[in-house]
Amino acid sequence: MPQAPRRHFHDDLDTLQERLVEMAGIVERVVRQASQAALERDPTAAETIKDADDRVDELEIEIDERVVELLALQQPMASDLRQIITTNKISNDLERMGDHAVNISSAANRMASMPPLPEIRELAEMSEIVQEMVSDALAAYVSRNAALARMVCITDDKVDDLRRSMYRILVTHMLEDPTRLGGALELLLISQNLERIADLATNVSEDVVFLVEGRTIKHGLGALGPDS
Repeated sequence: MPQAPRRHFHDDLDTLQERLVEMAGIVERVVRQASQAALERDPTAAETIKDADDRVDELEIEIDERVVELLALQQPMASDLRQIITTNKISNDLERMGDHAVNISSAANRMASMPPLPEIRELAEMSEIVQEMVSDALAAYVSRNAALARMVCITDDKVDDLRRSMYRILVTHMLEDPTRLGGALELLLISQNLERIADLATNVSEDVVFLVEGRTIKHGLGALGPDS
């Protein structure tokens, strides 16, 4: 009999992880769809992405409620407590990623009716890296791979560099041809949202290291590795 509450606790913990994995799968998909919409100036993706983001919002609320219940009623210790806290933090970051994907697809929708700009290769590269960061961060969580999580954190610098490069290119386009102003502003918005998704993927990766190693690497603390 004394083991029954413990089994119930781990069942609840498993359900919590299932909800987070479902949420992660949706967010990974909408980030990919939004990035593709931006590259193709596709106005059709916005509604689908918004519907998916509504489900992400629902899952975040459910996860928050389950976390509060587990903390209040079960009083978990050590690694279980770290897992619950990490799940809650990652859920919040995933929800924000979904919001940024909605912003990107909305910008792509508006761009469809504007004069196209010359191809900006930095956008395609930035989109690809951000998608990989999201995928790797979530894979690191599922596999509890702290080394992969650290690689995601390092990659974030590339996204920052590409965003700054895009800014310079787009400002030049706006100054040279005022008819490009609207499209350039939308691309600036897209690059900013991609950068924020990369930042959130980094947050997830930092939380994975905390979950696996019980150490904080935010703000560069312990970022080199477990023995640093």
